[in-house]
Amino acid sequence: MRKLAVVAFGGNALLRSGQKGTYHEQIANVEQTCESLFNLLKRNYNIVIGHGNGPQVGNVMLQHEEGKRAGIEAMPMDFCVAETQGSIAYLIEMGLRNVMARHDIHRDVVTLVTQVAVNANDPMFQNPTKPVGPYYTKEQADELAAATGAVYKEDPKGRGWRKVVASPRPTRINNIKIVKELAKAGHIVVTVGGGGIPVVEESDYVKGVEAVIDKDLASALCAIEIGADEFYILTDVPKVYINFRKEDEKALDTITVSEAKAYLEAGHFAEGSMAPKVRAAIMFVEHGGKECIITEAGQLDNPNCGTRIVQDK
Repeated sequence: MRKLAVVAFGGNALLRSGQKGTYHEQIANVEQTCESLFNLLKRNYNIVIGHGNGPQVGNVMLQHEEGKRAGIEAMPMDFCVAETQGSIAYLIEMGLRNVMARHDIHRDVVTLVTQVAVNANDPMFQNPTKPVGPYYTKEQADELAAATGAVYKEDPKGRGWRKVVASPRPTRINNIKIVKELAKAGHIVVTVGGGGIPVVEESDYVKGVEAVIDKDLASALCAIEIGADEFYILTDVPKVYINFRKEDEKALDTITVSEAKAYLEAGHFAEGSMAPKVRAAIMFVEHGGKECIITEAGQLDNPNCGTRIVQDK
């Protein structure tokens, strides 16, 4: 029986440091990442792919902002997430199909534009922290806040003021049964892009909300609900480190959930960087997953690659 793995693509799978995010840059980056996935395909894995969308959704919001000058209404956050889910998944599908053609692998690739439910009473809605969209002056931000009720905060690096939205915890993935059925049948499934389209459900009514769901947590929830054997979080370093970029830097090979929690508590992992990835790994393993592997895509040719978070003995 084939193993089932969920693979969460990091931001560098689509856009590298210093790049502008052009179509040609992104398709080249995606194809390189998909080439690395061949190492799982040749080991006969069934695969589900999640991915980030941070730079892309920011660019879409900028495009909508420019469109307002021509009288075109800007679309809300949930719409922008849906838009980038489709466009990024298109690039991933193309990259995978080209890689599989080169290696004579015959699998279908299926994309599901996916809604992910969050709790309307999640405390993160009372404390939005996730910056999105363009930078504004203080005066512009104040005007927009007064007109729309949105929250704007100053960028720590002094680049201006940006809208901030909540980053609530994902509670349920719509159509997860279909994801599982397709994956178990051997199809490669792309889902929960950008953490999923954030929605809240009230009785029989569903509505989108202004929020950004962490893509690693959404991918972890997906892995749990489909019963994945392994969960891979791809990033730009080969392993997780403690004392990162210090003289006593140490790469971690295999650590237990308890050890991972202790390192988190000690502040070894930065927020907005490695901390959410480690939390997602812990979530997966604590809910029945065998192991989570955090690594760089190019390392997947080594069956023992990355940092592995496993259950306590």
